Amino acid sequence: MSGEDSRKPLNLSGAAGRKLIIAIDGPAGAGKSTIARHLARHFGLLNLETGAMYRAFALKALRTGLPLDKSADLEQLATETTIRLEPGEEENRVLLDGEDVTGLIRNPTVTDAASRVSVFPAIRAWMVRLQQQLGAEGGVVMEGRDIGTVVFPHAEVKIFLDAAPEVRGQRRFEQLGQDGRKSELQPEEVIRELHARDERDRNRADSPLKPAQDAVLLDSTDMTLEQAVSAAEAIVAAKLKLS
Repeated sequence: MSGEDSRKPLNLSGAAGRKLIIAIDGPAGAGKSTIARHLARHFGLLNLETGAMYRAFALKALRTGLPLDKSADLEQLATETTIRLEPGEEENRVLLDGEDVTGLIRNPTVTDAASRVSVFPAIRAWMVRLQQQLGAEGGVVMEGRDIGTVVFPHAEVKIFLDAAPEVRGQRRFEQLGQDGRKSELQPEEVIRELHARDERDRNRADSPLKPAQDAVLLDSTDMTLEQAVSAAEAIVAAKLKLS
């Protein structure tokens, strides 16, 4: 990775004087969160993880016992929900109706529920409005599945991060192990669930997962985490030097 001096010649201003927005999209398990955190630290930006917002809403839906396939019920729940992200040292603090739920939204049940509630256009429209408010002034790294295509189509830098499903599934399995949850699932189950989530995300009618036309594609299948982070850093630096 490049050193601190590499930041100095870069122009971190966006259009009309707005601060830079970096959009990172890609499927589950591609490493978006890790890379977004690094880019935010390296370039002095805020890291806003939009996937955590969907998981927070999914947690509330699970808590209330609402069916995850009933759009009208979920829309009503959204009108009674507030979600905020506060930048932290290692990750965002996620506040759901004022409650810190950061440690409650990372389990597979909530993650799967988030993928299910996110297919509804009304829920996605609500989330997009929240995300646009959070990043309106720029100076952020946002990662998700439709940041470069829907939320911030005019972002100065767009990266679409991908990897083979089997590689992403194994990475997710290892991540569960680090969180003390590896024993709950077998690698094959994690990969199978990831395939199902990919299918939903890529084929939903509203804002399907796909690269923006001007996104830089970064396939990390054959990369170490360190290599993928360095590659993303180089993409941002190259884009900024051309601006």
